Amino acid sequence: MSEVDKGTTQKTGSLAGQVAERIVRARYVLAAAVLALALVLVSGVSLPVLLFLGAILLLAVAAFAPGQAAEEVRSARSEGAETGLSRISGERLAEQLPDPMILFDSGGMVLYANKAARDAFQPLSEDTVLYLRFRAPEMHGLIQGVIADAEPRAIDYFERLPLDRWYKVMAMALDAGAGERASFALLFRDQTEMRRIDRMRSDFIANASHELRTPLASLRGFIETLQGPARNDAAARERFLQIMQKQADRMARLIDDLLSLSRLEMKAHIAVTESVDLANVLNHVADTLSPLANELEMTIERRIPPHPVKVMGDRDELIQVFQNLLENACKYGQSGKRVIVRLEEEEGSAGREIAASIQDFGPGIPSEHLPRLTERFYRVDVETSRAQKGTGLGLAIVKHILTRHRGRLVIRSQVGEGSTFIVRFTAPEMKS
Repeated sequence: MSEVDKGTTQKTGSLAGQVAERIVRARYVLAAAVLALALVLVSGVSLPVLLFLGAILLLAVAAFAPGQAAEEVRSARSEGAETGLSRISGERLAEQLPDPMILFDSGGMVLYANKAARDAFQPLSEDTVLYLRFRAPEMHGLIQGVIADAEPRAIDYFERLPLDRWYKVMAMALDAGAGERASFALLFRDQTEMRRIDRMRSDFIANASHELRTPLASLRGFIETLQGPARNDAAARERFLQIMQKQADRMARLIDDLLSLSRLEMKAHIAVTESVDLANVLNHVADTLSPLANELEMTIERRIPPHPVKVMGDRDELIQVFQNLLENACKYGQSGKRVIVRLEEEEGSAGREIAASIQDFGPGIPSEHLPRLTERFYRVDVETSRAQKGTGLGLAIVKHILTRHRGRLVIRSQVGEGSTFIVRFTAPEMKS
């Protein structure tokens, strides 16, 4: 027999099998149809009517058989899905959880720990005694409590090694089947980032309060003096009013910077969509701060290309960035007598970059201070900063603006040689 004949025979056999299955599934409908036809024949109905009734019965058979088959298919699919789900191991699901989870028995011995738990609490394996791994009294109380009464409970737990981590630990009893020993679960929710943010917020409020309290105390003292002993002293009144004016200006600058930070944080998620000529921005900033440089006997040297250099950005915010950097360079690098404002296009690791830098030749910054310069209220020298009317927020504002602009701030400094603040942007793609 040829291959074609074999294939035809197989198809015919398959078709015959399907027909047979359909007949078996519709056997009750077919029996009813045969009975109805027999009754019609016995009653002597005419042939046209007989044909009409036969067609109706055949349609009924065709209608019932597929519906029954579809129901069986749906039933088979449902059974298959349940079978597939039953094959999914609970341990496989637990391994995918991002939070640590530990199962233990009534003796405090580990029955199972998922990957997150094994990574976070090394060494941790089956048969580890929890009381030996977690020695904190609050953890012992949590474990013993849930074993004693099976009531769910939670505590805050601090893990020091290998890194400082804060957790919210929840303990609960698990339903045990017939003949199974009692088991319990510990779930750990990492609270470290939330704690860090709360601490930063508390530090920020404390620093802001301190910065405002100092000038306010000064103002109150001078007001009381003017209302009392210096009431009729014209010279003292003039001197005190000048000091009060400076303290009021200091508070105003601090409040302005705090409001700037708040506005920047509110729109940090909004991407910039405008194109700005950075060469024009730097020239504008240099022109604006030339009177300050002259007053401090400083020279601003410009090394800015004559052609436009485009970046994606908000013009006003970029002006604020470079005004802060250039003003700092003039004030704190005053001993170097000059500041260089430079704009260059470079090839970086991420493609073509645009680098704008402010370089001074002042005393420089010790290396241990460099990583913290953009923190709020951080100062290398508190007295010098206050003498230069600094609020301690200028570089924090710069950092927030550059984050929104997808820019980077690089700080290089050597003690006795000056400092360079470099702002790097990814160059926009050129449209063909």
